[in-house]
This record gives sequence, structure tokens and C-alpha cells, in this order.
Amino acid sequence: MNKDWDIVITNRSRLLNIDLGEVWRYRDLLAMYVKRDIVTFYKQTVLGPLWFVLQPLMTTVMFMFVFGGIAGISTDGIPQAVFYLGGLVCWNYFQDCLSKCSDTFNANQQIFGKVYFPRLVVPLSIVISNLIKMGIQLVLFLVVYFYYFATGVDFHANAALLLLPLLVAMLGGLGLGFGMIISSMTTKYRDLRFLITFGIQLWMYATPVIYPLSVMKHSYPQYVWLLVANPLTAILETFKYAFTGVGEFSWLYLGYSLCFTAVVLLLGIVIFNRVQRNFMDVI
Repeated sequence: MNKDWDIVITNRSRLLNIDLGEVWRYRDLLAMYVKRDIVTFYKQTVLGPLWFVLQPLMTTVMFMFVFGGIAGISTDGIPQAVFYLGGLVCWNYFQDCLSKCSDTFNANQQIFGKVYFPRLVVPLSIVISNLIKMGIQLVLFLVVYFYYFATGVDFHANAALLLLPLLVAMLGGLGLGFGMIISSMTTKYRDLRFLITFGIQLWMYATPVIYPLSVMKHSYPQYVWLLVANPLTAILETFKYAFTGVGEFSWLYLGYSLCFTAVVLLLGIVIFNRVQRNFMDVI
């Protein structure tokens, strides 16, 4: 007799075998993971979600004192609070996605070893939950932005603001892609876990968070190609340009970052999908 089965077990031997329909069927689990990430991260803390605001705010003040005051690094005429906070909003989202996704297999090995569900749900939940955190920090950025606008600072927001959803998606895609690649590699090479924090810190200084790209072009033109090769450079420069009208905006640079994001995300999913089949035997 012919029957309609709910689950069909087959041999998945293809390298690129991504069942997004299965991920959609587990959307309730995805929502549960998102809620868990938000609720438990600051559980049993006194200030709770206020840390979403205090962390970038205190970091901005420190940047204003160290890099804007002592080092005297130019911000292209943009108020330092707006410049640094804008860069931190984008960087923090990417950093959180990368650092947490890169520990997916090690942090969830007990759950993965007991019950089956699409493993892609876990890193996706990290990207979505951090998106909520970024939204809160973006509101803080807008408050500071409109404060300076009300005091007479001449901002020139432009049509590049329409690219904001694309910029956020690219940040999440880069964090997700690199995170899945690193997570897949750390199942076998544990030493990489100790390099993640150090590597992310170095990456921030190679990204125009505390300085504009124009400063590097003027002071160190021989190293500009390294910054341009960084896919985050075009994203952060476009973000600041969209709100202030100041910065380096190039469709060529942005197109490069978009292609880079697509390749890294696809590569990350392929490697993650391959490693998840037998990572319990390795880890």
C-alpha cells in the first residue's frame, strides 16, 4: 500500500545538500533558540538588556578619549560620537555573529549528540538574535545622530540609506559564513579556538571603525589595498556615508563585498553541512 510518509531517510552523499524546507519546518525551534539567546545572555544581571546600550556607549566614550583626543585621528568632520558609534553598531553585530557562530559545534555538542534537528538552526538563531541587539544599538545611534543634528551639525543623509537592509544582511552573512567555517575547523583543530578572540581584535583595527578610509589614503597610501580587500570596509564606509554624506562610497567596492559575502556564506554552509554528518566521531 502507498503511504505518505512524514519523514523519508535517504543517503545524502551530495556535497551541496541544503534542505531549507527542513529548516523552515523547525521554525518553532529556531524561535525558541532566538528567545533563549536573548533571555539567558544577561540573565541574573542587575542591568539586564541595558548592557546592549551601555557597552557601545562606554566604548564610544573611550574611543573619543583615546583615538579622538590623545591620538588626534581625524573623523572627516563628523562628530566623534556619531563616527565611532556608527562604526561600532556595524562592527559589534558582525563580531557577535562571528564569535558565537564559530563555537556552534563545541557549545552544542551535548544537544547535537542526543537529538536530531537541522544543525543550521543554531547559527541562524545567533544571527537573528544579534539582529535584535543591533536594532537596539541602532536606536541609540539615531538618538545621538539627531542630537547633533538638532545642535546645528550639517548632516547630509542621502539615498544610500536605502541600502541599509543590504548592509545589515551582508554583515550577518559574513559573520555566519566565517563562523560556520571556523566552527567546522575547530572540531578537529582545537587550537583555533584560542586564536578567535585575538584575531577578531586585530581585524577591527584593519577595518575603518576608529578611522575613515580617507585618512589611510592620505597617510599610508601603500596599504590602502589591504583595507579595500577587507569586505567590511565598504560596508562600514557606506553606512557612515548614508547617514552623514561623508566617507568613501563606491559601487565597485560594495559589489566586491557583496560577492565576497556570497562566496563565504556558500562555502561556510557547504563545509558546515559536510562536517555535521560525522563531527560527533571527531569531537
